Amino acid sequence: QVQLVESGGGSVQSGGSLRLSCTASGFTDTSYCMAWFRQGPGKEREGVAVINSRGSTLYAVSVKGRFTISVDNAKNTLYLQMNTLKPEDTAMYYCAAELRPSVVCSFDLLEARGIWGQGTQVTVSS
Repeated sequence: QVQLVESGGGSVQSGGSLRLSCTASGFTDTSYCMAWFRQGPGKEREGVAVINSRGSTLYAVSVKGRFTISVDNAKNTLYLQMNTLKPEDTAMYYCAAELRPSVVCSFDLLEARGIWGQGTQVTVSS
């Protein structure tokens, strides 16, 4: 059974950086769709960045140019490098995965059918 465990969250000042990790266990598939989502205080959950097993990526407009999603297949780990953090980036960050996706990799696919981690908190102070 696949399990996802996030780590790397914390508190940082505006303009700082953090790198989130999401380690997958029980995961041997070479075909996948994986993403980072976040839910800020009083806000709905939103997709941040998504990546498929071909390496194609897509970012939310609010983080494009500041965040980078990547995967280390040898370590079964998904990363989110977050630079130039802003107070509005404060949220609980979750990773999600769908194995052997039969449709286009997207935030909607993962919202509907993804496996989710427990989340890691990111707090950005001004």
